[in-house]
Amino acid sequence: MKKNEILENILIDKLIFGGKWLALAPDGKKIIVTGGVIPGSRVNLRILKSRTNYYEAQILDTVVKSPLEQELPAHFQVYGGCKWLPIVYPEQLKIKAEQVREAFHHIEDKLEKTTFHPIVASPEIHGYRNKVEFSWGKYISFKEDIRDEFRFGFHAQWQFDRIIDCTYCVLADEEINALFHEVDTFSRASGLPTYDPKTNIGFWRHFVVRKARFTDEIMLIFSVNDTFPEYTKKNEEDIIVFAEQLIAQFPHIASVYLLLNSGRADVVTGEAVLLKGKATITEHLLGKSFEINPKSFFQTNSLGAEKLYQTALDLSSSRWGVLLDLYAGTGTLGILFSDRFEQVYSVELVPQASQDGEKNARRNSIDNIEFVNAKVEVFLEDFLGKNLTADTLIIDPPRDGMHPNALPNILKFGAREIIYISCNPATLARDLDYILANSDYRVTDVTPVDMFPHTHHIETVVRLEK
Repeated sequence: MKKNEILENILIDKLIFGGKWLALAPDGKKIIVTGGVIPGSRVNLRILKSRTNYYEAQILDTVVKSPLEQELPAHFQVYGGCKWLPIVYPEQLKIKAEQVREAFHHIEDKLEKTTFHPIVASPEIHGYRNKVEFSWGKYISFKEDIRDEFRFGFHAQWQFDRIIDCTYCVLADEEINALFHEVDTFSRASGLPTYDPKTNIGFWRHFVVRKARFTDEIMLIFSVNDTFPEYTKKNEEDIIVFAEQLIAQFPHIASVYLLLNSGRADVVTGEAVLLKGKATITEHLLGKSFEINPKSFFQTNSLGAEKLYQTALDLSSSRWGVLLDLYAGTGTLGILFSDRFEQVYSVELVPQASQDGEKNARRNSIDNIEFVNAKVEVFLEDFLGKNLTADTLIIDPPRDGMHPNALPNILKFGAREIIYISCNPATLARDLDYILANSDYRVTDVTPVDMFPHTHHIETVVRLEK
């Protein structure tokens, strides 16, 4: 079979890595399928690439719906960020739990005494996101440069310059959806054009809403192109007046920012100018208080984050000594675990994240945590060089997993317990394979946690001990 050949009535079998799906071609080869689909569906496919042992294909249309597909309310829209919305939630959990088990298939012989706990469901499956990023743009077609001078919504998947108009985001709560519509009306009436990344011309770029789940405080961020020729102080004043109107209508709004972004990259960045309200909003997790600024990293599902962190706390049996919190971000885990340890070191590469962590530690009157701004692999070398030891390690790396230079040094500590939190089952299994093959650690517990309903993403908490 060749590139662009059409395959008809192909059964979608199951989820595999990266949110892709597995099917079987008539010649017996596997097909790696991209696109929004549900297992049990029969679809028509176009072959994109022909490999030695498999094909890569794209979905053209669905011939027979899956028995797992549910009817959605009329106002629900399926975007790239909620492609699993048509799958009934219990089945989503089943698929994700199976994905974790399959990732461990090649190390099953090393997990004979491991307890695989049931997947932890998200407390909310709709309206759970505490941060939603909307974008302005001009282009609406997936393949052709069809322009619509004013688009406001979400990016089309894998298309940085294509915008899908939004009417309702099921992952955002009612207040965020209402704010979106107010901003849509205001920006269209402003007479200012949307930003075009192809020309670096235009004004409106992104609108971000952050809402603390436990305090209801809201932060609004208007990202604009401040090098747009027609941009004047009057535009900023108009946004301030609009912000005042929003605050009167939505009393939970605590902060309004203008983000001045002249870069061409499609990221929410730039100088943050506080227009109204206070500099940060406050969120609570498991009895601790956290400040969130426009650029803070914070888990986007607050209730789900509590489930994730409580799972880690419950699995850990450590109650004293030294804790290393590696790939710490803003130090949330180190702060939550600090009551159990004599000393905590939170290690993070990004300086702003470490600074945010220090502020949150002070906010919670925690004085036994030290924030270290460094690469994990470099920190471990230095720590070992000083003949320092650690009793427990918490590892929460990015999707790529642990740096290969860090893994050998992890084993040199001889820590009694390791808690590994992963957002990628494949790299988690890879790192566990190395640890188990080169040490006397054993995996005692594995617990999947669903932080992101209606997506393929899954968190996994693993406990290892000597």
